[in-house]
Amino acid sequence: QVQVVESGGGLVQAGGSLTLSCAVPESRPRFILNGVDWYRQSPGKERELVSAMSNSHTTRYADFGRGRFTASRDNAKNTVYLRLDDLGPEDTGVYYCHIQAELFDVPSGRYRLHQLWGAGTLVTVSS
Repeated sequence: QVQVVESGGGLVQAGGSLTLSCAVPESRPRFILNGVDWYRQSPGKERELVSAMSNSHTTRYADFGRGRFTASRDNAKNTVYLRLDDLGPEDTGVYYCHIQAELFDVPSGRYRLHQLWGAGTLVTVSS
């Protein structure tokens, strides 16, 4: 089973910044990182998409995050990041990474697609 280690949340004052990360302790050629999404769930709300990054690193952002949030990745480290700047209380919530990856399946000799989720990291922004 592939693990995802998510970290970086915390308490920050309005206007502050945080960098979230998700790391997968696997290595090539066994593991290939493809698309990466970030979601968040704020208190009393449904989970919503924050950003979506394709294999080619093309990234789209939700309107609320455009210009303030920046997704990035380090394929060599199998780690993805979400930089949150100019945070406001409305950004409070649990943030989740969602990774689409290919993992080599030894019995079949093929790569198989996996959908991996981080456990979530809490971001709390005080006013």
